[in-house]
Amino acid sequence: MVTVLDTRSEQPAAPRPRHPEKAHRPDNPSLPKPDWIRVRAPVSRGYEETREIVRSNKLVTVCEEAGCPNIGGCWEKKHATFMIMGGVCTRACAFCNVATGRPQPLATSEPVSVARAVASMGLSHVVITSVDRDDLADGGAEHFAETIRAIRAAAPGTTIEVLTPDFLKKPGALEVVVAAKPDVFNHNLETVASNYLTVRPGARYFHSIRLLQRVKELDPTMFTKSGIMVGLGEKRNEVLQLMDDLRTADVDFMTIGQYLQPTKKHHAVMSYVTPEEFKSYETVAYSKGFLLVSASPLTRSSHHAGEDFAKLQAARMARRSAA
Repeated sequence: MVTVLDTRSEQPAAPRPRHPEKAHRPDNPSLPKPDWIRVRAPVSRGYEETREIVRSNKLVTVCEEAGCPNIGGCWEKKHATFMIMGGVCTRACAFCNVATGRPQPLATSEPVSVARAVASMGLSHVVITSVDRDDLADGGAEHFAETIRAIRAAAPGTTIEVLTPDFLKKPGALEVVVAAKPDVFNHNLETVASNYLTVRPGARYFHSIRLLQRVKELDPTMFTKSGIMVGLGEKRNEVLQLMDDLRTADVDFMTIGQYLQPTKKHHAVMSYVTPEEFKSYETVAYSKGFLLVSASPLTRSSHHAGEDFAKLQAARMARRSAA
């Protein structure tokens, strides 16, 4: 009797999809990109140096995770937006390319690692964001605060901007972050109210407005900021109403950028807004009282954040002088 052994190695398990909740959805066709949406490939020496700092400190950046089109230009200048609390989000927004699923426990060393990277890069201004962590009792608020404090200790000259989740159903969480004294508090509305059910189903529009309003109640001196994407089927009047809602909450800075579809499983691009339309939005937003407005096809919440912080300070000073 001859025994034949099967020497074939087992096939490796297929990698877990980034968006398992979208895997079985039908594809959404993409509109062809217009001429004004152009980005260059990241090939510079500065880009490589920034990537090495990020890798050596085992950090996550939203630049990579969200597929930001501006990564080449930002990393060339050693600008990066650090994403704390891991790269897996507990939400499943229809527009977002960040992986979804069950996150790992928090890395207690992360605040110090981020601070070390900020100091190594010599950043004058840094943006700290995160995935949604609905699994945590405080939504990760204390982790934000620890990261702010670590950066203050390692790089006392660096100004700090946080781009936070909405801390939905996390009483007291916002207060913890504001008490840590970031220089700018950013929370993005992402889209108009009528789109929330399909675009941002885990969030609540008026909760986000109230969150931004509450920041100013807690610390009237803190700059507040919010951003949206257009091209998701919104109507112009809805965008104008959103501007009014943000001004009611005393938000200082608004960003408006073009939505770009990460994959065919994500929400379709319903339209490409022209540069002329973006300029019109910017003009209207300034007329409503924002200190600063950034509106263009490739505007992203953290793009040129350092330069924009200096503009915010100057705009506040000019307004006070004129009063």
